[in-house]
Amino acid sequence: MKKLLLTGFEPFLSFPINPTEKIVTALDGQEISGYQITGLLLPVDYNSSAGRLLEKMRAEEPDAVISLGLAAGRSSITPERLAINCRDGAADNNGVVLEDAPIIEGGPDGYFSTLPIRRMVNTLKESGFPAEISNTAGTYLCNNVMYAVLHELAEAGKKVPAGFVHIPASHELAVAGKKTMPSWSDRDLLEAVKVLIGALG
Repeated sequence: MKKLLLTGFEPFLSFPINPTEKIVTALDGQEISGYQITGLLLPVDYNSSAGRLLEKMRAEEPDAVISLGLAAGRSSITPERLAINCRDGAADNNGVVLEDAPIIEGGPDGYFSTLPIRRMVNTLKESGFPAEISNTAGTYLCNNVMYAVLHELAEAGKKVPAGFVHIPASHELAVAGKKTMPSWSDRDLLEAVKVLIGALG
């Protein structure tokens, strides 16, 4: 049985709900398409999020790593193509603000996802879920953990499929926040992530 490490984030900024939290909790311990899933909820904290993920990855030695994050305002599931060695943007949940800060001092400028992102997008579309590749994971916590994981695997010479996928807001979040925000049902978000996992191969 292969092992998949699936991560999500707690609520952050002005968003009182993060649908990735529900997904990771729901799928923890489940088996999908030959993968036994370990779910891990990460803090929105520059100082600890990547460290917690890497610690779990070293302990579990998974065969694949998929990190999920909320992209409020997007209407599609968007696997990310690239993570860059930069932390910059809004404050994290502890009020830390970084500007032009490297994730790994002296590390490569960027890493491409090693997930089968094109197959994931095509499989999602075939299953009736809007999806497209996003070319950048930004510079916030999502990019931070994506870069850290890919750097760790590259340094160790491990060919483990790993990367980041942004998901839209849930209906619950849209109701609690901006009511014009594009949103999906919790059921559709969960099913779409199951389809993503099935596309790992």
